[in-house]
Amino acid sequence: MKLFLLTLRLLCLACLWPVTLLNNPYPNRKKNKDVYLVEHAKHRFRGRIDYKLKRKDSTKSLLIKTEQLLRIEDHDFAMRPGFGGSAIPVGIDVQVESIDSISEVNMDFTMTLYLRHYWKDERLAFPSSNNLSRTFDGRLVKKIWKPDVFFVHSKRSFIHDTTMENIMLRVYPDGNILYSVRITVTSLCAMDFSRFPLDTQNCSLELESYAYNENDLMLYWKNGNDSLRTDEIALSQFFIEEFHPSHGLALYSSTGWYNRLYINFILRRHIFFFMLQTYFPTMLMVVLSWVSFWIDRRAVPARVSLGITTVLTMTTIITGVSASMPQVSYVKAVDIYLWTSFLFVFLSVIEYAAVNYFTTQEEMKKLKRLKLSDYDASQAMAFDGCFHDQDIELSSFPRLSDLNTDTCVSSRNSTTPDLPQILGTRLRRRRSIRQSVNHIMNNSYKIDSYSRILFPLAYFLFNIIYWSIYS
Repeated sequence: MKLFLLTLRLLCLACLWPVTLLNNPYPNRKKNKDVYLVEHAKHRFRGRIDYKLKRKDSTKSLLIKTEQLLRIEDHDFAMRPGFGGSAIPVGIDVQVESIDSISEVNMDFTMTLYLRHYWKDERLAFPSSNNLSRTFDGRLVKKIWKPDVFFVHSKRSFIHDTTMENIMLRVYPDGNILYSVRITVTSLCAMDFSRFPLDTQNCSLELESYAYNENDLMLYWKNGNDSLRTDEIALSQFFIEEFHPSHGLALYSSTGWYNRLYINFILRRHIFFFMLQTYFPTMLMVVLSWVSFWIDRRAVPARVSLGITTVLTMTTIITGVSASMPQVSYVKAVDIYLWTSFLFVFLSVIEYAAVNYFTTQEEMKKLKRLKLSDYDASQAMAFDGCFHDQDIELSSFPRLSDLNTDTCVSSRNSTTPDLPQILGTRLRRRRSIRQSVNHIMNNSYKIDSYSRILFPLAYFLFNIIYWSIYS
């Protein structure tokens, strides 16, 4: 009996074996896959087997559920919400994180900010019992419609992507959407350097929709003036006086009117850096050039080397300032100060050239007098019988020679009426400009004396006028 039952079981197994092969043509695939997962887990985790790898990826199932919840596949998100109707309002909220740099040479600034968009898309509404929003990252953003806001006059910009793209999407049950992104943008700023470095610059960052004009999309500040917020920003060369938002319209001849938002800020430059680097060294060079007025006029090497040194130093200062500035076609405030100071330094060199020239001419005249002194004295005795001493300096009384006060001449002209007694008195006559110039030329040492007073007074007056105008 037992042999009969065993034979019956073998026949049943023989009949069921082909059916099993048809239902599972690859009986070893699942086994091999499990073995591969186990071996891969051992290799990756150094022998520690993570049996969660065998399970299905939960993130993919969650994403499928989200797309089903928001019905993304049921709508064409290439079209804006409410297409064919009125313009969709998009609110903008900006928080400025930092102003990274301001370049005078390139006339631009770099700013890092959080840009937030608010709009409503009823196609993304979903049922919710607790009325809580859902937050997503940048992976879902690429599958829905979002405003195409760009920065006008921007040179370059990028979205931060460390450790992932700094993008946040928050969807509310009623279809309201918050889209936030962290951006660094470099934009143009039309700067006016006519008062540099005592200037104040007005810069603005402009936002606008690229494809949708005012009939399709209306940009506005979400909370009015409170839509623009800033962190504590400190700059090395500027002080931020004001941050304020504004709005307007921009016209393009081919596409129409577009809403435009402005982030305006006013920058006032710190003057202390330029006082240390430019103004104080310039003042010292000008004062140093005046030292030559107290050096003996016959010390040619000392005065020439001092003048050339100050001129070259001023040239270096002017070149350094010009290299850090854009090549503008108008005169800046710092240019006026530097070139006027350079003129004072240059005039001090010219002053010594004049002193040296007149001194040489004066010494040559004296040398000629010494050579002819013997002949002139004997010639004078032959004519009037009196000896004329040429060594006596009579230049301080140039007009008394015309009065014939010599005793020899008086005795010879005894028939003339008695002249009034003028001995012991000095006649003063007003000199003309030409006579004054000739007097200074004949007394070249007085040029240094006048320069010691005129140069400081003129430079002090220039500083008063300059700082009263530009400060």
